[in-house]
Amino acid sequence: MSDNHPNGSNWERDTLHQLALATVKEQRRARQWGIFFKSVGFTYLFIVLFYALGWNEGSSASVEHTALIDISGVIGSDDAVNADSVVSSLQSAFDSKGTKGIILRINSPGGSPVQAGIINDEIKRQRKLHPNIPVYAVVQDICASGGYYIAVAADKIYVDKASIVGSIGVLMDGFGFTGVMDKVGVERRLMTAGSNKAMLDPFSPVNPKHKEFAQQMLDQIHAQFIAVVREGRGKRLKETEETFSGLFWSGEASVEMGLADALGSADYVAREVIKQENVVDFTAKEGLADRFAKRLGASVSASFLGKKLNLE
Repeated sequence: MSDNHPNGSNWERDTLHQLALATVKEQRRARQWGIFFKSVGFTYLFIVLFYALGWNEGSSASVEHTALIDISGVIGSDDAVNADSVVSSLQSAFDSKGTKGIILRINSPGGSPVQAGIINDEIKRQRKLHPNIPVYAVVQDICASGGYYIAVAADKIYVDKASIVGSIGVLMDGFGFTGVMDKVGVERRLMTAGSNKAMLDPFSPVNPKHKEFAQQMLDQIHAQFIAVVREGRGKRLKETEETFSGLFWSGEASVEMGLADALGSADYVAREVIKQENVVDFTAKEGLADRFAKRLGASVSASFLGKKLNLE
């Protein structure tokens, strides 16, 4: 029998030994490839996070550049444009050693007068702290109401000839359901402590006293808006009876009216005005968790507050 033959036994041992070595080598090779692919994966993930989270801004901002801050969307504490994020962006842009000028690229229909006012104040504060860094507002499609409230804090405002600019006014909107309730036979049962607590309740008839009070408040905020525009535009503003009526105009007309200074895009301002084509984006990027927290807070607040003032 072959298994009793010495040569047969050696052959089996050699074969088993070679198989064992091949298995070990294959396992080692598999581990090496696994480590390689994991390393590539982690490197790729790091690069994505590096750029997505803006970790490269420090190195980019160390050389001379034009700082860009996007103000795009509705302005509100729980909206895409809010005072916290824009103020943070402004501070970073002004504090960057390489900043030669700042562009506020605006595309907003307006929103909260409070949020717009905070941003306006911060722009003026930073301009006083950094008098050698100019700030230019560049309008894209629209710069109305709260968006324009922010723009007038800049040194100059540039627009496209077809941009929409203006709407210098204040509104408070709502609905009245008293007629519908009468038709369907619904009775409103409202109890309050405080004679004005149910002011502007949509399910109650309009109270002339409350309406007058609300109008006075709107007029006061409108006057604040007008004062900010006059301060920002100065003698460049060519006032007419329609300037502060809430109307809006094309970019070309806004230049003629003194609401804006000239036609020009963000690229044009960086290249020809600031004379620094190296643009670094300082727009604060809001994370998913931050956005969810704000939405949650907004929905809770909405259950307690039925009215919202808007520069829209």
